[in-house]
Amino acid sequence: MDLLGLIGTFIRVVENGSIAAAARAKGMSPAAVSQSISRLEQHLGVRLLSRTTRSMALTESGKRYFEKVRHIPQDIDLASQAAAIETKPQGSLCIATTAAFGRYVLAPLMPAFKHSYPDIDVELISTDRNVDHRLEGIDVSIRIEAQLNDQLIARKIASLPFVFCASPGYLQRAGMPKTPEDLILHACLVFRYPTDGRFLPWTFRVNGQSVSARLNPEFISDDIDIIAKIAVNGGGIARLASFVAQPLLDSGQLIALFDTDQSDENRAQSLPMNIFACVNERSALNAKVRAFIQFLEQAIEQPSH
Repeated sequence: MDLLGLIGTFIRVVENGSIAAAARAKGMSPAAVSQSISRLEQHLGVRLLSRTTRSMALTESGKRYFEKVRHIPQDIDLASQAAAIETKPQGSLCIATTAAFGRYVLAPLMPAFKHSYPDIDVELISTDRNVDHRLEGIDVSIRIEAQLNDQLIARKIASLPFVFCASPGYLQRAGMPKTPEDLILHACLVFRYPTDGRFLPWTFRVNGQSVSARLNPEFISDDIDIIAKIAVNGGGIARLASFVAQPLLDSGQLIALFDTDQSDENRAQSLPMNIFACVNERSALNAKVRAFIQFLEQAIEQPSH
């Protein structure tokens, strides 16, 4: 009995939703697929599928069995790849990233990555929408904490500061906020997640506790570069990732807030932006993905504090 073949046919039936669709995918007749399922059920001594002329559904035993065997074909493929002994990272690498992180952090690093791994060809997808690794052929995605979900395996690769900032002209006109509580009195430039419409919260750590500041949203946008432009032109206070804010701080177009001489225990500190590398399953951590993640961890400059 070709048990692996029977299991593979069962997986195809479940994934395709019907015996007829699985038969088309495998180039078999529906009768042959149905016979394979029956032989597998006889071997196991349980009913895996509840079948009628019009519908098909997994039994409880079928659900449990599918969860245990669904990864077997891929595991076999990975074992075959391991037997071939891949000597170096190579092939196409599709990376999805948030728009700002891709523009300000990843893009400048890509020439150095290509120089280190000349046999890897990179496709960089820069978008703030949710992406589907499997359907879109994405090998690894770079996401912030708010974008994580249970379907992804995430590894934290960096923790970068947020900077609260405003233009000199705005601060001269509206005054300098001294504490997070003062923000309610100021025009705030708020980022809205394109995926679900939520506002990016302005969070601080105060006396060891995470606190979200009350805001007066003067402008709202789903594009962080637009928010930065509004801030530079005197529109209000923005909360920007350090990689967006730093050039504007260095040029004097923006001024950092809440940077006082008080001790760390008494000072309200902005919670950082945690950056994660995500794959859809552990088997996706192949040589080229591991090479990219390790390169990124070493290349991103971490704050010293």
